[in-house]
Amino acid sequence: MKKKLFVYLVVVVVIVVGAYFLIYGMPGKTETTYDFATVSKGNIETTVSATGTLSPVTTIDVGTQVSGTIDSVYVDFNDTVRAGQILAVLDTTLLSAAVMDAEANLDRTNAQLTQAKADYERNKALFDRGMISDAEYLPYQVALKTQQASLKSMDAALMRAKRNLQYAVIRSPINGIVISRNVEAGQTVAASLSTPTLFVIAENLSKMEILADVDESDIGQIEVGQPVRFTVATYTDKEFTGRVKQVRLQPQTISNVVTYTAVVEADNDEGYLLPGMTATLDFVTESRNDVLLIPSKALRFRPDAAQLAAFQKRMEQEHEARAKEGAPGGPDSTGAQSGERPSFGGAPGGFGGGFAGPGGMPGRNHRGGSAVWYLDSTGQLAMAPLRTGISDGTNTEVLRSRVLTDGMKIIVGESTGSSASNGQTDLRRGMRFGPRL
Repeated sequence: MKKKLFVYLVVVVVIVVGAYFLIYGMPGKTETTYDFATVSKGNIETTVSATGTLSPVTTIDVGTQVSGTIDSVYVDFNDTVRAGQILAVLDTTLLSAAVMDAEANLDRTNAQLTQAKADYERNKALFDRGMISDAEYLPYQVALKTQQASLKSMDAALMRAKRNLQYAVIRSPINGIVISRNVEAGQTVAASLSTPTLFVIAENLSKMEILADVDESDIGQIEVGQPVRFTVATYTDKEFTGRVKQVRLQPQTISNVVTYTAVVEADNDEGYLLPGMTATLDFVTESRNDVLLIPSKALRFRPDAAQLAAFQKRMEQEHEARAKEGAPGGPDSTGAQSGERPSFGGAPGGFGGGFAGPGGMPGRNHRGGSAVWYLDSTGQLAMAPLRTGISDGTNTEVLRSRVLTDGMKIIVGESTGSSASNGQTDLRRGMRFGPRL
């Protein structure tokens, strides 16, 4: 009875295990699938980003030097004005009265001066004949000079009153466009403490400038004459250009962030740019044209310890084979010429020299060079040393490499998967090594 029960249990276990493998398949071995990118030729540049505000190159704040009530306003927003054109007029009643009062005071002073001169001349004749003393003659001299001084004071008062009357007529100082009007007819303006701004006139809107706030970490890369690209929010599909006109040395500190102002000048012949717009700028600090480019993430790819060990072993075997044959030749899969023994250093995993250790930048060696990885004609992992130039974050310039060429496939990453059968593994391998090469 127990023997039959045991047989039944074995049969059940076999059926369950068979059903499991029938449903989920046989466990396949794990393989690595690489992600590739193409080496290409193109243009690359490095930029510094910042934001700023558009404004006209020259603006004039038009105010008033006298207080009073605005009687008439003759211009509006966006009006084109010429130098000397009347913009507004203040009520001139009190100012005209002040002129009349100054003229009356001047007439009174002239009359008093005439009397002082006659008294002086009459008493001077008596003094010359010795009929009056010095003490009696002195008051007439003083009276004459006092009236002469009063005459000058009244002349100045009249001039001031007339000029204030002229100031009641607000005129444009330049040819330009009214971009701001801050007054209405009937409004009272007081110029006793500070000059109120009535109008703002832009001299020429075909030339604009941008005051860009550049972070202190980037200001060292900004130079006068550098090309600048910028966009504004209202024209998201249009790009504008300009040049750095000035780098101001006065720092600004906002929320513990230090920035400097870079002044950018830009043409506005089409009139798209308006004062006050916020611009997003890219200062072009370096640029290269028609150079070999690789994706920057290819420099960050690093094979694992097992792959590196296999690569090192294969390189040593190839080197020993060439040494035995004594055959000089072209570059091997490290990019070195035949007969040169590749240096792998003493890094963990049997590979080093060309790559930084933990905490360093993957793919960059101690000499400032770099390396990327690819699959050679046999589908084996190979390394391509190179020297890099500028980078825009996405792509990196290749200054020198004996391996990389335009159109070549290089590894930028890897993903690990499981194959259900050797046939499926061979299919994936063929897809990797065949079409991509």
